[in-house]
Amino acid sequence: MKGLMMNTPLTVRMILERARLYYGSNEIVTRVDGGYHRYRYSDFYDRVVKLAAALRKMGVGKGDRVATFAWNTFRHLELYFAVPCLGAVIHTLNIRLSPEQLAYIANHAEDKVLFYDAMFSPAIERLRPYLNTVKQYVVLDDAAATDKDLAYEQLLAAQQDDFEWPDLDENDAAGLCYTSGTTGHPKGVLYSHRSIYLHTLTCAMADCMGITEEDVCMPIVPMFHANAWGLPYTCAMIGAKQVMPGQFMQPGEILKAIVEEGVTITAGVPTIWLGVMQVLEQSQVDLSRLKKIIIGGSAVPEAMMRYFDSKYGIPVIQAWGMTETSPLGSIAKLKQHMRSWDYERQLAIRLKQGIPAPGIEVRAVDESGRQVPWDGKTLGELQVRGPWVASAYYNTTERAEAFQDGWFSTGDVVTIDSEGYITICDRTKDLIKSGGEWISSVDMENALMGHPKIKEAAVIAVAHEKWVERPLACVVLKAGETLTDEEVIEYLRGRFASWWLPDAVEFIQEIPKTSVGKFDKKVLRERFKNYRLPERKK
Repeated sequence: MKGLMMNTPLTVRMILERARLYYGSNEIVTRVDGGYHRYRYSDFYDRVVKLAAALRKMGVGKGDRVATFAWNTFRHLELYFAVPCLGAVIHTLNIRLSPEQLAYIANHAEDKVLFYDAMFSPAIERLRPYLNTVKQYVVLDDAAATDKDLAYEQLLAAQQDDFEWPDLDENDAAGLCYTSGTTGHPKGVLYSHRSIYLHTLTCAMADCMGITEEDVCMPIVPMFHANAWGLPYTCAMIGAKQVMPGQFMQPGEILKAIVEEGVTITAGVPTIWLGVMQVLEQSQVDLSRLKKIIIGGSAVPEAMMRYFDSKYGIPVIQAWGMTETSPLGSIAKLKQHMRSWDYERQLAIRLKQGIPAPGIEVRAVDESGRQVPWDGKTLGELQVRGPWVASAYYNTTERAEAFQDGWFSTGDVVTIDSEGYITICDRTKDLIKSGGEWISSVDMENALMGHPKIKEAAVIAVAHEKWVERPLACVVLKAGETLTDEEVIEYLRGRFASWWLPDAVEFIQEIPKTSVGKFDKKVLRERFKNYRLPERKK
């Protein structure tokens, strides 16, 4: 027997129409040169309609890919809605990728139209000869059209507001985002309307991101990276004021927007917040309206969580996800019975990657594919499944083995405790196997970044004749500070077993970063691939 419920398609347009109907007077704010651009959801809706009409006149149809090359702005947000509501697919290009990667991605996606911020004109000119499928370019600013490209504002000004939306199936493709391509080519993750809608509902839940209509939300995580963690869609669904930082991503500018716009919730990767902490240590900033900071992308350093707890009383909430999971996979919230625990015990829970978001199932498996126990100790590769988890990569057989028996193998090595909390110990490629035993580089990095003189730290494996691999600590000191390698290792002693301790420390100027702000260990491994370790001291 089947239920007697309406089969209403779950589409991005439902989110858009809700924002118009119920939250039309709420603001969307973008940081621009000299101040802020402001308008309301009602104005936003009218412009989305005109943009959809313009796209249709440009020949964009169902399933066509429309690329963006832009910062977090109101115009980018308009594209986030107009493109999928038209039935096309929005494809966010990562502005930090190399020209070779960008050309590969755009050609593989077969992008038909490309919208770009004017400041990226030089990059677009370099790319243009290699983009085989792009037929039209549009500049996202107030400038006039060029000989080659259309101007966004002129495009909208020429449209009427009587556009009729098409009927869509909830399983139609809506968005396309490519992984960073740390192994092989970047791979496309193709989101559906249904997956975006369900992900949006879950993100808004109190025990997930907990965003309400009263909040002021500023996604620092870029819109070109995993849909800005779903925040643009979530805020629109519940009517929260959105603050877009635009190109002003420096720590001081981020703090300026947080204070001036009364931001209550913000989100970004740890490297952004390390920079923010340095500014805060040197100046007085009123963060009294900020209620929570959501951090993902890589593990939150313990020192960072303690800093915001003790100095500002602002909880840092750790989340985990991937491009392949839309991206929310899990979030670290305390359960009711943990509220009476002391601070240190609670902190240990908050530093985990948390329990799966509702709708997501997880398991950890060993090298034989057998599930490991949920004892908080046994390591296994994390596998996930759910309605917003990719079932395959777009138009490629690369890494097809990651999708087996309805599960996606993430490449993260984890433990899961008896309460269901996930702790990511490392990526499979970043684990250090010394004498047959595993060493977690993540644990050691977080400990190192708790040292008051250390700004950043990454730990990598280097070859060893006897033990196969041993850890090397790559350390960036704060300005004006000095440390010796012996002092660094001594700081770790007592926190880890003696055989975990690095055999050497290299002081470097900067930890290389990936296009989304994570530590790029493959660059460090290449740099130190012939490193000769000193004889290890007992």
